[in-house]
Amino acid sequence: MPRAGLTADRVVAAAADLADEVGFEQVSVSALARRLDVKDASLYSHIKNLQDLRTRIALLAGGELIDRIAAAVAGRSGKDALTAFADAYWEFALERPGRYAATQARIDQALIADSPALHRTAEITYGMLRAYGLAEPDLTDAVRLLRSTFHGYCALEATGGFGAPREVRRSWDKAVAALHIALENWPRETHP
Repeated sequence: MPRAGLTADRVVAAAADLADEVGFEQVSVSALARRLDVKDASLYSHIKNLQDLRTRIALLAGGELIDRIAAAVAGRSGKDALTAFADAYWEFALERPGRYAATQARIDQALIADSPALHRTAEITYGMLRAYGLAEPDLTDAVRLLRSTFHGYCALEATGGFGAPREVRRSWDKAVAALHIALENWPRETHP
């Protein structure tokens, strides 16, 4: 019998908060049970196992990230949209490190197919890139460039990987400006 007041949404939200505090990989059913002041067994009325919990954190975090990005890019296009997208992404990674790490987790493709947040992520990202005149397969290549640049930057910053005295924000702004130039001058795929 589920504990009164404990819901799947509350369990996942608490797990996401825990991930931000201790790191996504450090989240365990036992640690979450201690946080919620319940027995481990009480959580299994709401989650299947640790993998299910981590997947739910990833889906929650992905939804929160795209909500933030969508609000930032609304009504913008071109460089303005790219800058707003990038800044929202970067700020989420800095403010919500455990949730951000969860967004990088591998998720079962069947779950992705059913996730409205992940569909919305594709719509917003591809919509922004279409303003640069890109179509497939160039859209996929551009998404991969953005994701690898943004994630690489965030991962390096999170581990203190930028040791030069130059302000990190200035380098971020230059990276985004360079991505804009790359997207405007994209080497389009030629079709036979």
